Amino acid sequence: MARPSTDGRYAPSPTGDLHIGNLRTALAAWCMARAGGGRFVLRIDDLDPDRLRPGSAERQLADLAALGIDWDGEPLVQSSQRPHHEAALERLTGAGLTYPCFCTRADIRAAASAPHGAQADGAYAGTCRHLSADDVAQRIAGGAAHAVRVRAGSAEVSVEDQLLGTISGVVDDFVVRRKDGVPAYNLATVVDDAAQGVAQVVRGADLAETTPRQAWLAQQLGLAPVRYAHVPIVRGVDGSRLAKRHGAVTLADLAQRGLTAADVRRLLAESLGITGVRGAEPTPEALVAAFDADRVPRADQMVDPVRFSSDVGWPDVQPL
Repeated sequence: MARPSTDGRYAPSPTGDLHIGNLRTALAAWCMARAGGGRFVLRIDDLDPDRLRPGSAERQLADLAALGIDWDGEPLVQSSQRPHHEAALERLTGAGLTYPCFCTRADIRAAASAPHGAQADGAYAGTCRHLSADDVAQRIAGGAAHAVRVRAGSAEVSVEDQLLGTISGVVDDFVVRRKDGVPAYNLATVVDDAAQGVAQVVRGADLAETTPRQAWLAQQLGLAPVRYAHVPIVRGVDGSRLAKRHGAVTLADLAQRGLTAADVRRLLAESLGITGVRGAEPTPEALVAAFDADRVPRADQMVDPVRFSSDVGWPDVQPL
């Protein structure tokens, strides 16, 4: 039997510099792809124009390269794939799987708090699902802004994750096109992963909850299923997800404290359970050879980045 493909990817959003939590996930994704002999591709997820920061994408690519992470081909710019996103949306609509949604965020919150409201935390209650065609036409003719949702039918979906085990969820009628006309994250991600030939998605565990929706969507679009591995995230000393406010969290920050990219690569490798790296400066190739997914910690890690130094290991690593 042929080994499953480990072709993987990393898809940062150019909203600022990558911090050590982002870089740790990128290194894990790269090691998992390369250790299995797979391709590794990049995608610039730039579909949210209000959050984009000039120069971020270039700095992100430079930081990845500085750590020794390489990639195959040119990075895919997600906004260039809009025609493919729209084509996928048309397929869903042609299959009777979409409907316009005029709800505001306040409407959705109110529905979720009502008795017998949303079926799960954050799930859409289906308020617009049964609007008549005449009602829909009148609202659109009147200029009412609307998103597009799928008719998921409360499908129960389970996905086996290489690191977290079984991820299960009841899929609600989630958004596939936002009110501003931009393809939603779940649709764009599924379409673009397929276009890039991605077979293995390695990303932060904070995105695990999106997995049932994406697996369901791929099935409706007739796309090959991908395998998932969600890496537990890095948190600051206050327990919240690591961010700039926690201190020296980017490569540039750490360089000012005397840490080289090789130092950071070693520290990140140690945090991923790669053995034989403390006190050494392993090459990227050595990390791939030593990588073992079974040793990747299964719990989120809390770290004080201002205590990083070139002569100690990953500081304050502890499960929450």
